[in-house]
Amino acid sequence: MPQYHAPIRDFDFILKELLEVEKYKHLKGFGEIDDNLINSLLVEGAKLCEEVLFPLNQVGDKVGLKFDNGKVTMPAGFKEAYQTYISAGWTGFTCDTEYGGQGLPEVLNMPIIEMICSANLSFGLTPGLTHGAYNAIALHATDELKKKFLPNMVSGSWSGVMCLTEPQCGTDLGLIRTNAVKSGDTYKISGSKIFISAGEHDLTENIIHLVLARLPDAPAGVKGISLFIVPKILVKDDGSLGAANKVACGSIEHKMGIHASPTCVMNYDGAEGYLVGEPHKGLRAMFTMMNEARVYVGIQGLGLAEVSYQNASSYAKERLQMRSLKGAKYPEKPADPLVVHPDVRRMLLTMRSFTEGGRALSLLMALKMDIAKRAETEQEREEADEFIQVVTPILKAYFTDMGHETTNLGMQIFGGHGYIQEYGMEQYARDARITQIYEGANGIQALDLVGRKLPKSAGKYLRRVFHPATEFVASHKDNKAMSEFTKPLHQAIGSAQNASLWIAANGMGNPEEAAAGSVEYLRLMALMIFGYMWAMMAEVAIRKLESNPADKEFYENKLHMARFYMTKILPYHYGLLASIVNGSKTTMAMADEAV
Repeated sequence: MPQYHAPIRDFDFILKELLEVEKYKHLKGFGEIDDNLINSLLVEGAKLCEEVLFPLNQVGDKVGLKFDNGKVTMPAGFKEAYQTYISAGWTGFTCDTEYGGQGLPEVLNMPIIEMICSANLSFGLTPGLTHGAYNAIALHATDELKKKFLPNMVSGSWSGVMCLTEPQCGTDLGLIRTNAVKSGDTYKISGSKIFISAGEHDLTENIIHLVLARLPDAPAGVKGISLFIVPKILVKDDGSLGAANKVACGSIEHKMGIHASPTCVMNYDGAEGYLVGEPHKGLRAMFTMMNEARVYVGIQGLGLAEVSYQNASSYAKERLQMRSLKGAKYPEKPADPLVVHPDVRRMLLTMRSFTEGGRALSLLMALKMDIAKRAETEQEREEADEFIQVVTPILKAYFTDMGHETTNLGMQIFGGHGYIQEYGMEQYARDARITQIYEGANGIQALDLVGRKLPKSAGKYLRRVFHPATEFVASHKDNKAMSEFTKPLHQAIGSAQNASLWIAANGMGNPEEAAAGSVEYLRLMALMIFGYMWAMMAEVAIRKLESNPADKEFYENKLHMARFYMTKILPYHYGLLASIVNGSKTTMAMADEAV
């Protein structure tokens, strides 16, 4: 049976010692933050995930969902777990107090999200999507619509979903056919959507669908898409529920993973809907939800990687197989544990270097999200948003690529037992696979990075990533203790800058040059950013060790992991740069029919 223990000490280290979140008390919502609040949130979040959600994970995977005449029933225990979740107020954690939320910053919410993804990803999709729908409505809908829908979404009694994909279109949303016709003060929505996560379930009394559709006078392509709120159950003027809307779940998909999350075909047959924002400008409003969702899909990869690592590490220390290559390390035992073997250790440290580096970056990203929303000056908000814009596709794609890679490494460490359901490792690998596909496949994220983010304002977005890293290296040039971290980081920054310049120069004349190296470029940027995170963590650990702390082992392990990353993972940037500058010729030369 698998196990999960929330990495509270690591969250604590990042929040208090690396990011020093208490320095941001001048930001709205940060005034209450102190050690007691952070400790309380981490402990209570861990308790929810370890004791309530995690025990349901394998159950949900094995039992799955029940679909009967348009109704979806969640596995036993999920409804009760959801009530526990909303009763504790987790749904309104970062929501505006005007609608019943707590108004706390995203940087405190991110650890809870990761824990939920580790404990039970299928469960976490429903409240996660609701949070995204809340943000889209809060930013783009009228005050009347906000008052009508947001309070019950904040309380958790209603959930929210986004409805984009149709049978004939996924990435290319300009091909959607769902239509909307004005009818008095509302609209009649007709069409079908597929792959709608949590589109129908029995966790909440109402489900608020955010649906992309076309008005009769809509121009062709993505410029003709509008966004509509379409509730499953109609809402009366006084806020109470009325009759069922003409929204129906036609079927649910039978999937490789996330078996306890309903993936629905949703049919709208003249359903009543409300326009969000301006006509024909719905995609911009929906991207509010999509961009946030991409960050949180990245965290899904991180959460699954963490729980996979924990179980692989435990197994490798217990499973006896052969003797160490240097002779018996534990002669009192009939064989040595797996952990003594270099390749097993390589896999474990690769997993751990990703989870701890990814956790640091995810919390930095959350802090930037808070600054972009809450900072007093426009310049601060703008700079934080530019960081978010360039890091979002990197975080989504690299975290989910590594989530898939890491869960597969976990299976590999278990050997044949990893392939058996009882041990739980194969479920993590299956659940992780979808994260590379939904909310924009990872190849699309790479194209977004090289096609939109890299050239934006002559590279202005990229400077929000490069400048802090180069300044960090420069500020420690005389620190001998840091040279083993700053030197490889400096080299990786050079590769990333050279790759950026090559793509900018060659992609302008031939877009395929940029596209052919886009995936490698995204990974190169991710490696460099992770190098920056590990260098910063190493600097904190060195300072802390100088004061002879009680938990000396924790900081020594941070330094060990930083060294492993710098020497074994970061050097891949050299090969990625070589591949990028080799261009598109060998990729595109073969005839289409020969590929």
